[in-house]
Formats: sequence, C-alpha cells, structure tokens
Amino acid sequence: MSLGNVLHTPEVLADSEPLEYFAPIIRTDFEAHAGFQPAVTTSFDIPVVVLSVHLYYKERGIFQDRLGFGKRPAIVVVDFACGWTDDHYAGGSKQLDGPIENTRQLLRVARLHQIPVIYTTSPHRPDGNDQPFKSTADFSSIYREWDERACQIDERVAPEPADLIIEKDNISAFFGTHLAGHLIHHRIDALLITGCGTSACIRATATDAKSFRLRPIVIRECVGDRSAVAHVGTLFDIQARFADVVSIEESMDYLGGKNAFD
Repeated sequence: MSLGNVLHTPEVLADSEPLEYFAPIIRTDFEAHAGFQPAVTTSFDIPVVVLSVHLYYKERGIFQDRLGFGKRPAIVVVDFACGWTDDHYAGGSKQLDGPIENTRQLLRVARLHQIPVIYTTSPHRPDGNDQPFKSTADFSSIYREWDERACQIDERVAPEPADLIIEKDNISAFFGTHLAGHLIHHRIDALLITGCGTSACIRATATDAKSFRLRPIVIRECVGDRSAVAHVGTLFDIQARFADVVSIEESMDYLGGKNAFD
C-alpha cells in the first residue's frame, strides 16, 4: 500500500501495530488538554497522519527493529524539578502530575533492586554571564520568578543519598555532563528514561544515549510535555528511530528480575 492511499483507508489503521502504544497516549493526552480535539481521527482516536507515517515506514521495511532492555539498566529522571512541575512557574505544568506519580512508583521498584538512579536539573546561577535563552526560565511578569526552588527536584520523586544529581546547561542529559562516564563506570547498557519534556530533553537524551551505543528505553507513562501534540508525535518518532517506547508495566516486570550490580 502506498502512502498516498493511506489517508483514505482508516480501516487499515485499526489493525496497525502501534495501537498498543499510541492509542492510550493520544486518547489520554488529548482529553487532558481541555478544548483541544484532533482534526482528523479514526474510530480509535488515532490521528491518521501519525499512523500513515508508520505504514510508510513499514511498507519500506525501515525503523521496524526494537532494541530490547539490555542486561544492566539505570534510570534517568530528566528535569522533574519544580520549575517544570509546579504551574506557579511559567514553564510549569500540571500535565506532569501523572508522569511524576508513575515515576515515583517506578523508582520504588528500581531501588528494591539496586538499580542506579540519575537525576538532571538546571543550575541556578542568577548572577552568571551565561544565562539561558529560549528556556523555561524566561521572565514572565505574571508567574513566579525563576528561583533556586525552580531547580530543586520535585519532592514527590525526591532523590536518595546514593543517587546522582547532574546539573545540565543543555537539553540532553549527556551533552556537557559526565553522565556517559558515570554509566560506563557502572557498566550500564540500558538507560530507562523518565521526565520532561518529551519533545525536547527526553528526545535529546534518547538520541544521545543511542549515539553512545546504549539501549535507550523511554517509559511512556513516565514522560510528559506541555503540548499533547508534541508529546504524541515525539513518542512516535522516538520509537521509530532512536529508542524503544514501552509501558510502565513492561518496565516494572523487567526491573523486578534485575539487579544492576549482579
């Protein structure tokens, strides 16, 4: 079937493989964004354009592989700090409440099995000469000023003493940090990725993890974005080209049989 025919055959989309991943995502995220409805949907609320791209890839036999979980995992919690999770800040969003709670549950299981946990946040340097631009910290006259608390990890997923906290100046957890060296030191081969935002820091972290020949695993219910459109589209593209996108149930089952220090 050619791409040109896909948009006229929604019945084909109902049998498409990504439904198990993307039907719950799109349905939940679009419902959560009041007043927003996708312009074109199938009976499963799946935007036709997203699945049409999948069918195009499948027809050509590209981007069909899965990486798998690996043998020695670690978890990275990307930017679940108050400036992103508290909507008193201009860049904060209650859309992250669900992913935070799911990440809290995931961390509980991971720590039972001594899985290394890494957090990222931004540094707070209000007097520095290298201030960020086009960032969550941009000034807003009607929201709470970006402050030291904005860079502190949300207490709902608070780090424990053994966890590593990395301050990063860029969107990837790897760029300009010692994360790669830390994972190499612990002989990690799989990185389970949680946090925000899906379309920026999660995508960049997954892409760099693949570049370091790790197995990036994005946990669907543990990542979030301010935009449902960006969230869903990015997860689809990440799954196709950079990482595996899996459910929290799959992840917990996997972690339940692992000890990263065995």
